[in-house]
Amino acid sequence: MKRAAALGAAIVVASAALAAALAANGDPMQAADLDAGRDVYGRCLACHAIEYDRVGPRHCGLFGRRAGTVPGFPYSEAMRRSGIVWSPESLDAFLRDPPGFVPGTHMTYAGVPEPGARGQLIAWLEFATAPSRCRSHPPDADAATGAPESR
Repeated sequence: MKRAAALGAAIVVASAALAAALAANGDPMQAADLDAGRDVYGRCLACHAIEYDRVGPRHCGLFGRRAGTVPGFPYSEAMRRSGIVWSPESLDAFLRDPPGFVPGTHMTYAGVPEPGARGQLIAWLEFATAPSRCRSHPPDADAATGAPESR
């Protein structure tokens, strides 16, 4: 629980720094959208993290990655065979109705039905999951990395 709180605090701090930088560069709307997207990502935190696997796979490096290919993560056969390459468009369709978009997925979350919230979430994920901003950790990483000790 302490690690989850620390991760949440780190996300808040990073997002606040991003919002301040974007606002300083004259784009307060983009900063507000990313902040809102981070808030929507709170719905995902029960199962996902940016830098390490949980019940769901890590999101670091999400865009451009083929679905079902995070090394060591036990995906459903449906996700592995889906042929999806994650882009804003494919993620939008998936997040609208995950079980409907990939029948047989292990992801039981009903999705993000609000188009505006999905757009904010996708914009934040594009920022937060860029390989230059995150790094993946193995599930058994130590506490210093912020990753869980066990899966």
